[in-house]
Amino acid sequence: MLTALATLLSHYRRHPGQLAMLLLGLWVASALWSGVQAINTSARDSYARAEALFTTGLDRLERQDGEALTREDFVRLRRAGLPVSPLLEGELEASDGTSLRVIGIDPLTLPGDSAFATAGSRGELTAFFTPPWQTRLAPDTLTTLGVDVSNAEQAKGAEPALADGQRLPPLVIAPALPPDTLVMDIAVAARLLDRGTTLSRLVTAPDALAVAPEGMVLTRVDTRISPGQLTESFHLNLTAMALLALVVGLFIVQAALGLALEQRLGMLRTLRALGVPGRRLVALLAFELILLGLLGALAGIVSGVWLARALLPDVAATLGSLYGTGVGAELSLPWHYWLGGIAVTLGGLLLAGAGVLWRAARLSVLGLGHAQAWRAGYHRQLRRMALAGVPVALGGLALWAWLSRQPAGEGLVAGFMILAALLLTGALWLPPILATLLAGLARLTRGRPLVQWALADLQLQLPRLSLAMMALLIALAANLGVSSMVGGFRLTFLDWLDQRLVADLYLHPPAAQFDEIDAWLASQTGVAERLATRHAEAVLSEVDYREAPGERPPAALDLPVSVYGITPGETLTPRWPLLSTLAGREAAWQAFRDGEAFVNEQLAIDQGLSPGDRLVLTTPTGETSLDVVAVYPDYGNPRGEVLLSTSQLAQRFQAPPGSLGLVLAPGADEAALAEALTTRFGLGRDALQDQREIKRISTTIFERTFSITRALSALTLVVAGLALLTSLLAQARERRRRLAPLWALGVPRTRLITVQLAQLSGVSLLTALLAVPLGITVTAGLVAVINVAAFGWRLPLHLFPGEILLTVATAVVVALLAAALPSLSLWRTPPRALLAEEQAA
Repeated sequence: MLTALATLLSHYRRHPGQLAMLLLGLWVASALWSGVQAINTSARDSYARAEALFTTGLDRLERQDGEALTREDFVRLRRAGLPVSPLLEGELEASDGTSLRVIGIDPLTLPGDSAFATAGSRGELTAFFTPPWQTRLAPDTLTTLGVDVSNAEQAKGAEPALADGQRLPPLVIAPALPPDTLVMDIAVAARLLDRGTTLSRLVTAPDALAVAPEGMVLTRVDTRISPGQLTESFHLNLTAMALLALVVGLFIVQAALGLALEQRLGMLRTLRALGVPGRRLVALLAFELILLGLLGALAGIVSGVWLARALLPDVAATLGSLYGTGVGAELSLPWHYWLGGIAVTLGGLLLAGAGVLWRAARLSVLGLGHAQAWRAGYHRQLRRMALAGVPVALGGLALWAWLSRQPAGEGLVAGFMILAALLLTGALWLPPILATLLAGLARLTRGRPLVQWALADLQLQLPRLSLAMMALLIALAANLGVSSMVGGFRLTFLDWLDQRLVADLYLHPPAAQFDEIDAWLASQTGVAERLATRHAEAVLSEVDYREAPGERPPAALDLPVSVYGITPGETLTPRWPLLSTLAGREAAWQAFRDGEAFVNEQLAIDQGLSPGDRLVLTTPTGETSLDVVAVYPDYGNPRGEVLLSTSQLAQRFQAPPGSLGLVLAPGADEAALAEALTTRFGLGRDALQDQREIKRISTTIFERTFSITRALSALTLVVAGLALLTSLLAQARERRRRLAPLWALGVPRTRLITVQLAQLSGVSLLTALLAVPLGITVTAGLVAVINVAAFGWRLPLHLFPGEILLTVATAVVVALLAAALPSLSLWRTPPRALLAEEQAA
């Protein structure tokens, strides 16, 4: 067996290019898959650490009037016998400019099952709240603070300085903490943050309080959605992109394997004739695949980690802007990540090589010696591929029909399965369609010998080019679908910003000064309109649908929702977008002023709401009923939201004041008004924001949010180009043998190279033209199914002719680049070598 294995492997010593292409396919496929999985693994580790933080497992209390809690509130409630604990949160700036989250706690009053209340021995707990105190932080935060992580003992007791010159208490490593989070005694946190006696909130054990104390708002722990739940759809999107890249990379592998086995037919015949059983020969070929797969997988995993480090900042920005979740900048990879990467790569490799092994096992000993034995059944294979695409397409349609009957907003995995069936159907039907088109072109070009020869030669190449063209089709369709979705999202998002941000300035005054500032602004001639907002939390307890009784009975729920209040002024009303109304736009706004509600698209999709339905909300003052009169888009919000007028929200929910949007009169001096506000009322620089600055920040966040998607799309297209290059290099020598007779008949090498480039660019152009309708269908699936299930809102379908033309042009350019190297090799081949090729042919 060792002799037979060495004989099989000796093929790659004579053809190192095939080995390089085989390993290249494994490498790029494994690198993209492993890189995305490294990002997902690291992000989920950050979520687990965030959820392990004690605040996610506790109920919280805040003042109903929106004022800040103080130490006196804590003392009063403790003396009343309520088991509450104070919490102080804020941000400090590290010496390198990084923002650090500071959490101050009182470990003696925290619930007994808290990780900080039971932090080891009494000595450790005592050191936490007695001088010189302690700062607990995750290991990956040490680098942010400029601490040398190579010396563990030195890092443990370090007292690094912050940007303002203050020094932290001695550091203590707590691996369970999230990144860039500092936990310390509340007295030290108050001093560092300069908060005096104010508190952020009071926390208590889950269900320790039956009702909220007077003047307080109680938020249960189960009403807060964990970051892991929110972001699961995002990670599934990334995984789907990585799986697509893995599949496209495996096309390279399958093409290289097919050529390697075809060129070893004589060797296989000799080994069989020498007594090597067929099963043992197939087993040795499988062992060869595993050996090469391990090499490619290990190289891909190492490269994937590097890729993950490069993309992780953009992923962190995406998750932060979409969901408000923090992800560490350092990768944290458990042992099963490495095994999982190897297992997926080997599984894909064996799947890609299964067809080659199956054909090798079925061919007879005599058939092994003839290369035509591999091509004789290609036309039968085309018919089988066309027939195989039919059940795949029918399965996708059946899945779509099933999904259409499911509750709205669900079925993310089913949606990806539909897109997978769509892409697989297109890939299976592509070779038969190309063969039919080439045969038709051959009939139309009779009388032009060189063109006829080029088309006949292209049909001869099709068995080897088909895999590369299938990879190119999938990559182009996916690239077009993703770019169209992102472009449509960007266009819709910017239009939505223009419609929602109608005020010139946005003011966030302290709750205690809100009425005073509002009254002063009312007297200013430069302020044309004041758009006040408020915010509250409620529980959607029941939905009464407007359908006839008996068709859809009222649904009992216990769903936390946000309730947001706006002022329906003359400036806001015409520009606020509405997706659907009960009796027209004007009637909807009039009902809104009278006390009825709008709901955002996320809540409407999640609960199947439509205008005319009635909601029952549980508020701090009891239950209240609201009629839904319109549904509005709310891009970027992961939660369901109910919209009321500000006056109704203050009356029904006792919601504290929020922000003020200031619409300025024509000719008003914006700078003077801003200066007067900040000077007269002592407001901080962050209290007043300009509309243009908000749009700039939002657009910047958007661009970073989808940079990871664009990067993966571009990398997938590069992998498809490599698949095409692999196929061309694999048959370069045989191509020269077929071109040699033409050269001997007097066709110049320049024209031969032109014919070769025209062949490949032509078939790539046909593939790209077929990818356009497939890509448009993928776009429709992304915006209508995937986006709704992943983010909770629906995007309008936007098609960009420029993107379509760019996709077609990209396919032709990729083909020309892939053909450049074999064409250069032909150009450099001396006439004597071409004569030798002709004689060999």
